[in-house]
Amino acid sequence: MTFAPPQAPALLIAGTDTGVGKTVLTSALAAYRRRFFPAQSLGLMKLTQTGVGDREWYQDLFGADSQVELATPLQFSAPLAPPLAARQEGKRVDLAPVWQGLTALRNKHPFVLVEGLGSLGSPVTEELTLGDLAGLWRLETVLVVGVKLGCLGQALAQTALARQVQVNLRGFVLSCAEPESQERLEDWANIPLLETMSQLPVLGVVPYLKKKERQDLNALARAAAHLDLEKLGWGIG
Repeated sequence: MTFAPPQAPALLIAGTDTGVGKTVLTSALAAYRRRFFPAQSLGLMKLTQTGVGDREWYQDLFGADSQVELATPLQFSAPLAPPLAARQEGKRVDLAPVWQGLTALRNKHPFVLVEGLGSLGSPVTEELTLGDLAGLWRLETVLVVGVKLGCLGQALAQTALARQVQVNLRGFVLSCAEPESQERLEDWANIPLLETMSQLPVLGVVPYLKKKERQDLNALARAAAHLDLEKLGWGIG
């Protein structure tokens, strides 16, 4: 089943794995939008939340901004894959409120950021992965690649999966979750090799940010400003 997308663009932030920096990149892009396009409202969605964390993080950063609308249509208590977390509560994952929430944001705001969960291969329901949803819902997608040993293989495997399920993958953002990853960037996540083998652009690198910087909207906006956002074609670069 496919869905005709509403007018406003939505960008899905997916990752090669958990803990690679999806929340930091999503926060940085949101901070950038609010700093450089203050007249434009913004929709911000966590596709599905299991456990505690991302919604609270976004609430702390953007809760006082009336121009940012936060949405978390599905929430489960256990920090597990959504179908497993739902099963613990005697439920099944119902994607209807997710689609309805996303549609409402896209009809109300000129731009919507959606943070996914895990990788494109992560199960969202007992039948569908995040990649399946991105393909079915025609969400343009950026893949966050955590800079570590083996990340090139992860990125290329996710690229192959994206093509298999027809995800509109626009490119990669390299993310340095640890200080040492910046020092090993060329060895672990060689940009020319990744671009050659994937035939997709690397939009840039989010450097290692200390906790204080991750909680600072100005620092987050500066991190996003160094990315080649014009390649997304939405005038945010």
